Amino acid sequence: MRVDNCFFCGRPAWPSKGITFNRNDGKSFRFCRSKCHKNFKMKRNPRKLKWTKAYRKNAGKEMVVDSTLQFAARRNVPVRYDRELFAKTLKAMERISEIRSRRERIFYKKRMAGKRAREVAAARKLVADNEHLLPRLRGSEKKRLAELAAEQGVDVEDLEREELATLRSSKKTKAFGGETRRLRVRTDGGVEEITEAMAGHMHEGMEDDDEDDEDDDMDTD
Repeated sequence: MRVDNCFFCGRPAWPSKGITFNRNDGKSFRFCRSKCHKNFKMKRNPRKLKWTKAYRKNAGKEMVVDSTLQFAARRNVPVRYDRELFAKTLKAMERISEIRSRRERIFYKKRMAGKRAREVAAARKLVADNEHLLPRLRGSEKKRLAELAAEQGVDVEDLEREELATLRSSKKTKAFGGETRRLRVRTDGGVEEITEAMAGHMHEGMEDDDEDDEDDDMDTD
């Protein structure tokens, strides 16, 4: 059984699956799914699409030079059927898949080494650049925390961090307003909870005030 690779994305196209496109010049193209077929007809470059094997190879995210990849190469050499050779081939295929999976895991670990440190460094840089947006403690709060730390024998910086954390967790966004929860009694005797946004009520109140102002203007006229 021959398993061809998709001409566009490089995934395996199994027999009786996928699409085969025969061009007028006699060349045939094998596709694993309609997505690859449509992108091929739209003349898109597979090296510029992140979900293809060609892009991953160019970006260094795929193993290119490995001895296990040579076993998947095409060999148009007819071999006489032999039961023992067939059994050995199946065992060799299983062993090769195990070796390839292990090497892919090692390749992934080496490629992703240091990613956590880079993410932490980028996050610290972002916080340092936008430090003016973070909430700060007042002078009276700092003085109170210093006195409390002197009494308890605790570091002042730890208390300040805890206080800032509580401030950030309890801080509400004024742009969207708060929420009001009300209980409504249904006709069947049940009770349901309704959540209403304060911003909407504020907006409605402003509209009512505008209407009252217009009525006053009409009365004065």
